[in-house]
Amino acid sequence: MPCNAATVILLRDRPEAAYELFLMRRGRNQAFMGGAFVFPGGRLDEADTDQKLALCVGGFRAPDAKRLLQEADLPDATALALFMTAIRETFEEAGVLLARNVHGGTVDLSAPETAVRVSAYRLELHEKRLTLGELVERENLQLAPDLLVPYSHWITPEMETRRFDTRFFLAMLPEGQVPVHDRMELTESRWMSPAFALAEHAAGKIVLMPPTLKTMEELLSFSNAAQLIAAARSRPIRTILPDAFRAKDGFGIRLPTDSEYRPAALRQPPRSGESTRIVMEGGVWKSRTV
Repeated sequence: MPCNAATVILLRDRPEAAYELFLMRRGRNQAFMGGAFVFPGGRLDEADTDQKLALCVGGFRAPDAKRLLQEADLPDATALALFMTAIRETFEEAGVLLARNVHGGTVDLSAPETAVRVSAYRLELHEKRLTLGELVERENLQLAPDLLVPYSHWITPEMETRRFDTRFFLAMLPEGQVPVHDRMELTESRWMSPAFALAEHAAGKIVLMPPTLKTMEELLSFSNAAQLIAAARSRPIRTILPDAFRAKDGFGIRLPTDSEYRPAALRQPPRSGESTRIVMEGGVWKSRTV
């Protein structure tokens, strides 16, 4: 069975320029997606299901999580834990903490003494010497899962040995916070507009894996982060379980909107102008419409 996981697309607007997304490069020696540029995220840990976390979320409850994820049959504990995973992984990997202070404002981490303390917390969380609940208790904070907007749901193809059942979330970068990659599993980080990221990928300067590539293509149609988030709040989330197939340079994947997608019972209606499969050509993942 694939492991539950969460990924967060951090957004920021720029004056008189395209909005940007925060991407980080995984170490080339990583067994999973080594060298690829990815969004912050990771698998759901047992600590993310700690019932004490329900006391740190300002009234956000499992039914809220299930409604937002559009997964009514998801166990309550898993639904809420996916939001906790998203918050924890974004903090561990990017140093961004989606939480509120005692006054109800988002957390400002810009003060030098705060930055030093927060850096230590990231390492302790990564090494499992600290839990998310203990962190917010020390700092007198409330976690803010309501800042996360579910966007999509991808499941790794069945042919892969390491499989993840991943929910993608959107989140605006809080004021007073600057994302920085963890320098352990991640070796570089950059803000990029969707168009720039796709151009860098096409030129072979960066690597985007199929879910990231497809997401970037979808995000091209939005002019700013607010427009994207507004659209995501009313967007139906359809699970994407790619159908893998052999291709010239290795293999490719068919998306549920492809006319040859299998099983046919899970096929989704085609959407005008969207790619329906992603194939490896010349060492680069490329989108195709069939």
